[in-house]
Amino acid sequence: MLAAQGIDPAGKMIVDVGCGGGLLAEEIAALGAQVIGVDPAVASIATARKHAGLARLDIDYRVGRGEQLPLGDGVADIVCCVDVLEHVADLDAVIAETARVLKPGALYVFDTINRTRLSKLVMIKLSQEWAATAWMPPRLHDWDQFITPAELGDLLARHNLESRGMTGIAPGISPPALIRLLRRLKKGKLSHADFGRKAAFTLTKDMRISYLGHAKKT
Repeated sequence: MLAAQGIDPAGKMIVDVGCGGGLLAEEIAALGAQVIGVDPAVASIATARKHAGLARLDIDYRVGRGEQLPLGDGVADIVCCVDVLEHVADLDAVIAETARVLKPGALYVFDTINRTRLSKLVMIKLSQEWAATAWMPPRLHDWDQFITPAELGDLLARHNLESRGMTGIAPGISPPALIRLLRRLKKGKLSHADFGRKAAFTLTKDMRISYLGHAKKT
């Protein structure tokens, strides 16, 4: 994700908010960054610590919520929120906390899901509700919590985070081919990693489903 936006993490203090089991945190740490991973789930943090130890990666994992980060003011060069913003209870508080822990001139990197008819079809109907294609846990996403780029842009500006652009993320294959992959994934004939590779997700001007971007603290 950082590479897609031309950001080199080497030597930087990076906070991964909503780090889960630590997949992104480990990727960033392996590139030479100093990483703090934050997640509210104690079990996820325990899993992340164990896996980082096996990989011999020095990552500082902390239990905490995006609405109240367990960090001091102005400590981070980069804060990442990947697959997080559409799940939080108080989006404004998460953005405010992001701004608080960033150094002046530091970067906020994010991705999330747009609230459109198409995102409802793909992320809710196809991915969660329709038996033939559903591959996500039921009720993982709530369409009402999806965030339009305009809404997110307003929140960033409110908390002195200057948007440096947003771009869409979409499969690089046709809708019929995507549905075939989802069916294989649903039946256990395809791993999630293979699904990601075969779906060939790419950057696009179309932000109707998912989008990513970054902002600079002013």
